Amino acid sequence: MPRWAYLPLSGEGAARFGGRWNPVGEQTIYAARELSTAWAEYNQGFVQHPALIAQLELTGARLADLTNPAVLAAYDVGPEIHECEWRALLDEGRTPETHLLRAKLVEAGKDGVIYPSFMSPGGSCVALWRWNGEGEPKLGIVDPDHRLPRNPASWL
Repeated sequence: MPRWAYLPLSGEGAARFGGRWNPVGEQTIYAARELSTAWAEYNQGFVQHPALIAQLELTGARLADLTNPAVLAAYDVGPEIHECEWRALLDEGRTPETHLLRAKLVEAGKDGVIYPSFMSPGGSCVALWRWNGEGEPKLGIVDPDHRLPRNPASWL
């Protein structure tokens, strides 16, 4: 979302609105693992609009790979978790299965998940719940040409 583009490592946009892998109020970084997936996820099947896609570097993260059926089974969930209608469930005042699984994973010491892209079949994404704090994974952004906006006025 352009409003948060000047703070690409904040997770504030996701915290404000909630998402597939985070309830409202919980900062989360959502990222695609492939460039084509990033583009598909950004556009969400709508008309293409301008974007600046940046590369992130993540080290030391303990991620649950939910593209692996054995990992799903270890947490007592099936592949249908990837089809969770989280927005509709939130609108109904219910807790999405993805949020329930997130709570289990956080308790198990996971920093985030790898999950299949809904918008780019065969692609995958990461939702990261902890980063850049004491004892947490390190997350940085690659911006050698300094193209990312530096403040909210960059979008005006």
